[in-house]
Amino acid sequence: MERENFKSRLGFILVSAGCAIGIGNVWKFPYIAGKYGGGVFVLFYLIFLAIMGIPVLTTELAVGRASRKSAVLGYKALEPEKSKWHIHGWFCIIGCYLLMMYYTTVSGWMLDYFVKYVTGSITDGLPVNTGEVFSNMLSNPLELAIFTGLIIVLGFLVCSGGLKNGVEKITKIMMLCLLVLIVVLAVNSIMLGGAGEGVSFYLLPDFNRAKETGIGNVIAGAMNQAFFTLSLGVAAMEIFGSYMSDDHTLTGEAVRITLLDTFVALMAGLIIFPACFTYNVEPGEGPSLIFLTLPEIFSHMPAGRLWGSLFFLFMTFASFSTVTAVFQNLIASASDNFGWSTKKSTFVNCIIILIASAPCFLGYNILSKVGIFTENAKEVIIAGHRLFTLNPLNMDILTIEDFIVSNLLLPIGSLVFLLFCVSKRGWGFDKYLSEVNKGSGIKLHKGLKIYFRYILPVLIIIILVQGIVQTFITF
Repeated sequence: MERENFKSRLGFILVSAGCAIGIGNVWKFPYIAGKYGGGVFVLFYLIFLAIMGIPVLTTELAVGRASRKSAVLGYKALEPEKSKWHIHGWFCIIGCYLLMMYYTTVSGWMLDYFVKYVTGSITDGLPVNTGEVFSNMLSNPLELAIFTGLIIVLGFLVCSGGLKNGVEKITKIMMLCLLVLIVVLAVNSIMLGGAGEGVSFYLLPDFNRAKETGIGNVIAGAMNQAFFTLSLGVAAMEIFGSYMSDDHTLTGEAVRITLLDTFVALMAGLIIFPACFTYNVEPGEGPSLIFLTLPEIFSHMPAGRLWGSLFFLFMTFASFSTVTAVFQNLIASASDNFGWSTKKSTFVNCIIILIASAPCFLGYNILSKVGIFTENAKEVIIAGHRLFTLNPLNMDILTIEDFIVSNLLLPIGSLVFLLFCVSKRGWGFDKYLSEVNKGSGIKLHKGLKIYFRYILPVLIIIILVQGIVQTFITF
């Protein structure tokens, strides 16, 4: 069966960017930027996107476009005879399933809050007790099951229409609405009373403030965020490379995807920081920012119900675009590897995700005692000197699943894709370079071979080690 292609270049860019654009951009990015002092973090974030994110993104796209297949068969088509690179393709599929086991739940939270704002169940009876609203949602397994199930069923319904008439068509509309919404929300925030101070904190680098946090910590945080924002390492991008035309270079397309992803992340900051400074809220408050802090701000804002509705509609679009993109990968992988029809692959995968997502949303109520929990930190002392401290752990089911995907599968997977493309025992740098530079647009220079082979892998290993160590150990 002939492989389907995107109907338009815009469709490819919007769908690929939609995969990258998600909760990490509009939830994690602002609070990480706030935690690490604003402008200097943003500066380093942009630098690492250029020197790490874009190069690694081209490796996934290159494997996809050169093979015209999903990850497992893509590796098989390009790998040297008798080599085993394709084994990583199966880990990519596992990674996508694991990602959807918890990402669909969080996407369901966004949809749930959108409905709460539209119906007025949050805004009726001010002032809002945001903590109570959030805890009531988490403690209700039926509510979580309904909204998680809606996200899953709607996602596979979109994918059942195929690439052009399903994923591309719907994602185009959704992404264009998302971009309009984010601009409207950002303009509203910039018009608030404390906007000037918030924008200055966010976009003007202040190295004195960065020194208080620790320049090393700021750089490490920026490197991590820049790496994870593009959803690399589990072939979520590779699959869209397999549908691409040969008309444009992959570096140019990777730059466009990254620019769109970055635009959304930066605009999310312009929504959140002016609002935080206007209402005297700490901008680095962490994951609670979206579901506790912002609803509190909306409750004091003129037309708060409207802005809350628009914000969570935007968040729903951002997360749902990632959901449909990863679902498309799972459907295509099953069709490629098992010869299933699109209809069968869609149905089977829908049932799998519906079942596999249950532990996550039940992890906040019925299964709340399941996880890894340690109450106290433990110091490791040798010869009277403290070497390090074992951190106390509070890892529920969602946190464990996220740790496996974000801290292990994404960096390890990105490293494998990179080494496959640049090493002599893999596909090889010359073949990779030829594929990347096919078509019109920005060309990748062959002089970067040393950087790709020896420096970029080290940067990824640093991220991998750092992510593991910071979770369990404090020096």
